[in-house]
Amino acid sequence: MAFPLHCPPLSPPPPPKTSFAAAAAAPNHPCPRLSSLAPPPHHRRRRRKPGSLRCRASSSPSSPEHRRAGPAPSSDAAELPLFPLPLVLFPGAVLPLQIFEFRYRVMMHTLLQTDLRFGVVYADAASGTADVGCVGEVVKHERLADDRFFLICKGQERFRVTGVVRTKPYLVARVDWLEDRPSSDGGDDVESLAGEVEAYMKDVIRLSNRLNGKGEKEAQDLRKNRFPTPFSFFVGSTFEGAPREQQALLELEDTAARLRREKETLRNTLNYLTAASAVKDVFPFVVIDSRA
Repeated sequence: MAFPLHCPPLSPPPPPKTSFAAAAAAPNHPCPRLSSLAPPPHHRRRRRKPGSLRCRASSSPSSPEHRRAGPAPSSDAAELPLFPLPLVLFPGAVLPLQIFEFRYRVMMHTLLQTDLRFGVVYADAASGTADVGCVGEVVKHERLADDRFFLICKGQERFRVTGVVRTKPYLVARVDWLEDRPSSDGGDDVESLAGEVEAYMKDVIRLSNRLNGKGEKEAQDLRKNRFPTPFSFFVGSTFEGAPREQQALLELEDTAARLRREKETLRNTLNYLTAASAVKDVFPFVVIDSRA
């Protein structure tokens, strides 16, 4: 499920980091078909249990100079092949990919012999490559006669890039794992926030359907028994067409802060759709594109 955003968030998301943009630059990224990962490659396989992941601050990325002269990696560090893409993968989200570029076909041949996990990092020509990404685990693959691959990947844990290990034949980086930490202010009940976000999502879906001529069909249970943190990732994955906002949500290490930001974005979107719906009621023959 995905729907476009119509209003910017109250505060602009920070631009993706560019610390290793040069190393990650790729002239021809495969073009994924959108509908929606951390241990190292074959030479250092170190899978960590979720309970052992350690948080890293997301608001103070290291500078390129710091990375080159930084300290030795911690015991939580791992090496991970990276796949820069013009999209953001969230934990739990499904990502279909077509692999046709030579270096990533080489990477796939390696992954098929190891653990089928790689890092997806957001990248665009204007902003470079982000430091925070999400592990994509290959859950289904098909190899074609011309050595292309069709993949179905699922988002797993998040990571922060701390240094580049090598750039050829494909990018491999040293990463630290990220997980949400308890809210610093302690003032928000994350369960209540999750309920409010779900309510806004249902209203947005209902009005979007109405404007698109599908009728005001009531959205069913969107949480599906998800806890607040995975639900916040699900909500972020539906913000289609706003990858920088999605990247900002991915980098947050506070579930309450992520839900609050999503609530404000959904509220802005709902205000837009409500106004558009009123215009349509007054001028029924005017065609309104709810994706505007």
